[in-house]
Amino acid sequence: MADEPLDSTSMKADEEAPAAGTGGADSTAAVDAGSGKGKAVEEEICEDAKKADSVSGETEEEDEEKEEQLPPLSAHEFKQYNRLAEHMDYFHNHFRQTWTRLYTAASNNKRPPGTSLRQFLDEGLQLISHLTAHHNIEETYLFPVLAKKMPEFRSNLPPDSPYLKAPVTSSMKNSKGEGSKKRQAVLIQQHRLIHEGMDVFEAYLRSVKSGETDFEMSALKEKMNSWGDVLWEHLDLEVKTLGAENMRRYWSLDEIRRIPM
Repeated sequence: MADEPLDSTSMKADEEAPAAGTGGADSTAAVDAGSGKGKAVEEEICEDAKKADSVSGETEEEDEEKEEQLPPLSAHEFKQYNRLAEHMDYFHNHFRQTWTRLYTAASNNKRPPGTSLRQFLDEGLQLISHLTAHHNIEETYLFPVLAKKMPEFRSNLPPDSPYLKAPVTSSMKNSKGEGSKKRQAVLIQQHRLIHEGMDVFEAYLRSVKSGETDFEMSALKEKMNSWGDVLWEHLDLEVKTLGAENMRRYWSLDEIRRIPM
């Protein structure tokens, strides 16, 4: 019998590799109702999370000590625990490729060979569309499941939580130079900041496409610089957080197999 999902819904997102000259990625999501058994597991995990919240959290040093005490994973176990990281990195590589193509062109002040201005603008708008869809899927279907055991994906952390802190604080500030005042985990804060920059980037591309603004590569590069650091940091940090050595700290093999992705 196939393993049943942890949540009452499951998610499936397929993003194809970018075609030559476009750099885009296609994504789709399908949500199916789960079984009563999946609901029971979900409730059990939720109860475990409540118990964990009632106990004072471990320090980062204690977490490291705990991880060092864990036995080595077999190759099979590592593959199971690393499933979500591999899946996520597959999607993220499409975003990295498209970003690099656009940013290289902006830095060199020259569009890729054989690419018209309209195609170039559409490539940028496609990146915005796919990133938006990707983040919506994560926050609707994946993060709520992970947050039941993992503080890295929670939106209501205590003020002293280490998961509120960004590895690179300079990229965790908005356009006004302010850090997030919400008690969201870093990965969720990064979504907000990425989209703040994407909104400005998208507005510029649409303004050029409509003829309201003349296109300049220097202006495009400036718009990309405003959210490039936090985007790349996020793409790497999310995959690292979903990696086998971190996931094993929270989930059993049976549970990890049933997390919807």
